[in-house]
Amino acid sequence: MRATRRAVLAGAGAALAAPALGALAGKALSKRIPATGEPVPAVGIGSWITFNVGDDPALRAECRAVMSAFFETGGGIVDSSPMYGSSQEVIGHALAKLGRPRGLFSADKVWTGADDGPAQIAETTRRWGVDRFDLLQVHNLIDWERNLDTLAAMKEAGRLRYTGVTTSHGRRHRELEEIMRRRPPDFVQFTYNIVDREVERRLLPIALERGIAVICNRPFRRGRLPDRLAGRPMPGWSKEIGVSTWPQFLLKFILSHPAVTSAIPATRRVDHLRENKSAAFEPMPDAAMRRRMADHVRDL
Repeated sequence: MRATRRAVLAGAGAALAAPALGALAGKALSKRIPATGEPVPAVGIGSWITFNVGDDPALRAECRAVMSAFFETGGGIVDSSPMYGSSQEVIGHALAKLGRPRGLFSADKVWTGADDGPAQIAETTRRWGVDRFDLLQVHNLIDWERNLDTLAAMKEAGRLRYTGVTTSHGRRHRELEEIMRRRPPDFVQFTYNIVDREVERRLLPIALERGIAVICNRPFRRGRLPDRLAGRPMPGWSKEIGVSTWPQFLLKFILSHPAVTSAIPATRRVDHLRENKSAAFEPMPDAAMRRRMADHVRDL
């Protein structure tokens, strides 16, 4: 995030958030994957842009520090893609340096035509340095049917745990709805946040109905939401849901939806990572509070 989020964190709210994380690290919210009932921490981490740092040793060290803090606070979904520049290699480098820490739920994507999919998946596996992925997803629905065939075959052979399909920026929801109804994968990933709420009408209810796990990308609109809210006072009633900063507020709105399995905010800063993770503590807003939260942000 940019300097405006740093300004938010510099206040008393941020000072309260960090100790709370240390005190409650073992009580953070997990969500269950519908296909198996396996719990996964509700706050994961994305790598688009933030981990695309090439071979720069200082920036790689920043990414490694973020991943170290991530696993210290419970771990969860680490999400990447072949289209994210050097992010896969940076993740693999950090995992190796950290000694393959416990708590990793590895999630990546296939982003090519199905004929080239197996080779791309093999290269992605090499970059991460993992034996197999927890989740592989068809990125932005590219050649989705045949790529899903590949992923299903890998899962059947025990070389993959879960299959998924992704989209973002509110695109191709009608096609994704068709996939979820006709050939539901284990996971879907799409954009959902307190202002981008179209998925509440169709996709989130279908995920609940069909037992599909949901990963939410762009929870902060690449930092634009915290920037927009920076400097504005938190509403007094936000204490009812245990938040003291806007990023916590924004993440709690997402995580409290019953269909959502995980949100994956991206960052290259340890303080932001810890703040994001702290959003997974109880209490969570109920339906009435969620409406109040969305109305409040809309009217600011």
